[in-house]
Amino acid sequence: MSLEVRKRGRPRGRAGGPGAEDSGGIRALDRALDILDLIAGSSGLTLSEIGQRLEMAPSTVHRVLVTLAARGVAESDPTTQAWHVGPTAFRHGSAFMRRSGLVERARPLLRRLMEQTGETANLGILNGDAVLFLSQAETYETIRAFFPPGTRSALHASGIGKALLAHVRPGELRLMLAEMRLQRFTDKTLCEPRALQEDLARIRERGYSLDNEERTPGMRCIAAPIFDLAGEAAAGISVSGPTLRMSDARLESMSAAVVAAAKELSLGMAPAGGPMRES
Repeated sequence: MSLEVRKRGRPRGRAGGPGAEDSGGIRALDRALDILDLIAGSSGLTLSEIGQRLEMAPSTVHRVLVTLAARGVAESDPTTQAWHVGPTAFRHGSAFMRRSGLVERARPLLRRLMEQTGETANLGILNGDAVLFLSQAETYETIRAFFPPGTRSALHASGIGKALLAHVRPGELRLMLAEMRLQRFTDKTLCEPRALQEDLARIRERGYSLDNEERTPGMRCIAAPIFDLAGEAAAGISVSGPTLRMSDARLESMSAAVVAAAKELSLGMAPAGGPMRES
C-alpha cells in the first residue's frame, strides 16, 4: 500500500513584477520556490497544471521552469511533458540530511526495527505544520506503508507528528493548534483540539503515540520521540503497517521496540554522561 502526500501550491501573492521585493523577499525567487515545492510533492505535473494550481500565467511558469532546468533543479519528461525535481535538488536535499548526521545514525536502527517488527520503520522531523520523512527501512511484505524521503504528512494524523506534538511546550502548542487546520482524513482522525490534546497527554504518559487508522484506513503507526542535547523532541521514529498485522495483541511488543530505538538514538545525540529527557 503506497501512502503519498500530494501538496497543493500556494495561491499567487500580491501584485508585483518579476524580481520585485515583497516583505523583504524576492518575488521571482518566491515564485520559483513555490513551483519547486509543488513539483517536489507530486508525481509529475505539466506546465499548465502547475499554472492552474499556483494561479500563475503559463509564460511565468515556463520562464521559471526553464531557469530551474538549466541548473538541474527541475527536469521534464519528454514523453509526458510532466515536470519533476532534478538531480541538483537531490544533491541539495542530501546536504540537509547530512547536516546533523541523524539519518546516518538512524539507518542501522531503522533496519533493526524493521526486522524486529516485520513492518516499515520511518524517521521524521517537524517541518512547519507537518512531519517531514527523512529515511525509511521498508518491510519485505507486499502490503506496506510507503513514505519516501521528502514526503510530508499532517502532524495531527501521523504517529511521528503526534509524538513530536506531545512534547511541544504548552504555550507553543496552544499557538500551533490555533493555527493548524485539523483536516479529517478518516472517521478516526482527531479533528477536535480537545480530543487531540487528550491524546497528546496519553502519549506523554506512556512514551509513544499511536496513529490508529487516523490518516489511512486499515493502517496503523507506532512512534516515539528522539530527544536532542537540550532535551527537546528533535525527531521521531516509527513503524507503520496494516492493522491486520499490527494487531492489538502485538502493540505492546512493537511499541516497546520503537521506544527502545528512540531512546538509543536519543542517547547517541547526548554528550557522554549528560542528561537526556526520558521518553
